[in-house]
Amino acid sequence: MLTGIRLLLVVPVAWALAFPNFMSAPLLLVLIAVGILTDYFDGIVARATNMASAKGQLFDHCTDFFFVAVGLTGAANTGLVSPILPLLITIAFSQYVLDSYFLFNQKQLRMSFLGRWNGIFYFLPLIMISVSRLESVAELQENIESIVTLVNYLLIVSTVASIIDRGLAPLRE
Repeated sequence: MLTGIRLLLVVPVAWALAFPNFMSAPLLLVLIAVGILTDYFDGIVARATNMASAKGQLFDHCTDFFFVAVGLTGAANTGLVSPILPLLITIAFSQYVLDSYFLFNQKQLRMSFLGRWNGIFYFLPLIMISVSRLESVAELQENIESIVTLVNYLLIVSTVASIIDRGLAPLRE
């Protein structure tokens, strides 16, 4: 259920990131926070209620992917994020799913260290962009957007590194 809530937030969050006048900055920040909180708690709730499953994990990770990739695509529409980042995230996520199930014949997804941390940090530009739009920090907007640009490039580099690392993994096994 928590993952479903996050899935329902994908379009409004992405649209608000693409078109700043679509919704208020505080509401956008709340929706992103709800997305992050549902991501944090869904696994905990699933395990506590004995409902955790490989299919549930796949649904959760696909929803995380859609949330950040579509959100970052919306942000790319405003020029705050490079369109290369959501494209690379799509490649990395596809590689993650395909090699987990087909290359390594796993029954569930097989995370890498770098991929796991990238998955967490992909939410950071979404948070920072929504914060930069708050009236209370208007004087810091340019600084925050500069940091978003830096984070964007760091995530591009770390995503490329993750793709390469995952591609080389079969050679190490």
